[in-house]
Amino acid sequence: MFSDGSFKGEVKFMEPMKNHTSLRIGGPADVFAMPQDVFSLINMHAALKRNKIPVFPLGGGTNILVRDRGIEGVVVSSRSFRRIGVVSRDSSYVYVMVEAGAMLQRLVHYTKESGYSGIEGLAGIPGTVGGAISGNAGAFGCEIRDVLVSVEIMDTEGKIEKVKADQIAFRYRSSGILAGEFILGAEIKLTAGNTEEVSSRIDNFLKIKKEKQPIWEASAGCVYKNPSGLSAGKLIDEAGCKGMSVGDVEVSNLHANFFINKGGANASDFIRLMEEVADRVKGKFGILLEPEIKIVGRGNVN
Repeated sequence: MFSDGSFKGEVKFMEPMKNHTSLRIGGPADVFAMPQDVFSLINMHAALKRNKIPVFPLGGGTNILVRDRGIEGVVVSSRSFRRIGVVSRDSSYVYVMVEAGAMLQRLVHYTKESGYSGIEGLAGIPGTVGGAISGNAGAFGCEIRDVLVSVEIMDTEGKIEKVKADQIAFRYRSSGILAGEFILGAEIKLTAGNTEEVSSRIDNFLKIKKEKQPIWEASAGCVYKNPSGLSAGKLIDEAGCKGMSVGDVEVSNLHANFFINKGGANASDFIRLMEEVADRVKGKFGILLEPEIKIVGRGNVN
């Protein structure tokens, strides 16, 4: 398909998605591609669209559960797009360009070293900047939409445009960016602050996260969204679900909204545990939990 040299990057066939998700769960992608540059991405996208081959954009793989039968078509990783740099500044603000494949914690560390304030609350959240934008990542009263100026997106037709942040329908842990659209990068607006103060806030948020969340375990982060005014983790805990397990998937004893892969977990067991936990919470509180984790891939055999 790319014998004319129009694509530069890495391509693998029947690549296990467990190698590319923080849960370490997932069947094979028919094709796994990591284009080196935007030119290659555009050419690849056009060829796939012309041949009606499904495309699945992938960031850091931190908030998804890939089913055991894997993903049809081509998974396209953004990990080669990882530049970060200052675009402009004035007396109060610094405008930073960051590509979608840059790890969110690399961006947080960049702001820590530079004394740029605005995203301290995102400390400790795994994944890429593109994934954080797509899911409107947040913690400690901070969401990534709070600092976004614009987002560069390639739509499902292959057209690239810069969209102002206020034109994107951000909501709690979601955005108006459509499935199949590629986030290429973003411009963010930060405050030129005091390096020691920014560093102290980031370190404090990280300390709290380490005390309250099993961030060293194989997980996808929070499984369920917090219902309005409530904590999903607290509801799951009070429903008696801590320590529950199906196969090698276990509800964390530290934070009940984290489900841990103990080593050999599969997606079917993860989904079964989600269903059992949701049933218990609904039975005790009458509240139906809404998944925050995205379940993707071919449907299960059964």
